[in-house]
Amino acid sequence: MKNEHAHMTEVAAEAARVARSVRAEQLDEPSTPCGDWGLRELVNHWVLYTSHGLESRARREDLSDELIARDFTADPDWARRYAEQLDRAVAAWSDPAAWDGEIDLGGSTVPAADTAAMLIEETALHTWDVARATGQEFRLSDAAAGYLLDVVDANAALYRSYGGFADEVALPAPASVLERALAHSGRDPRWTSG
Repeated sequence: MKNEHAHMTEVAAEAARVARSVRAEQLDEPSTPCGDWGLRELVNHWVLYTSHGLESRARREDLSDELIARDFTADPDWARRYAEQLDRAVAAWSDPAAWDGEIDLGGSTVPAADTAAMLIEETALHTWDVARATGQEFRLSDAAAGYLLDVVDANAALYRSYGGFADEVALPAPASVLERALAHSGRDPRWTSG
């Protein structure tokens, strides 16, 4: 749990940094690495599941209908509020009890540690998506990138079964660990907007 929580903390800090650098006029960009999603749709998904969802899973609570329907980007201060919610979510997972037992993911239960790993993965991947779509750099330590690759590889078949990941992208050698994690998740590390 200690290393996993450190990776969660690092990825959340990077998500908050990237969010703070998204300019209001960029939110209407139609092109992102996430298929048909424009940037506003991607950001709303990112904020909902990687901060509110991250906390709710630790607390074994459901997301409210109001949160699910909310346009977070309608608030000019959304990035600051997202960073604050990320802090609350990471704090919820600092309790060792959050990592014990299982979490109901809507019809199936998954060990809490595996749920946390998938949420760290989702936060990292969607932070990269937002960074790429807004012309920012995405920063991840080698240790966190290695963890991300392991989690992507452990879950890729499941994610592909319901369309959460596209097919793996072939990369020229050599490729970094982060590039491999992105490619294994169906993302092209060379993607650029437009």
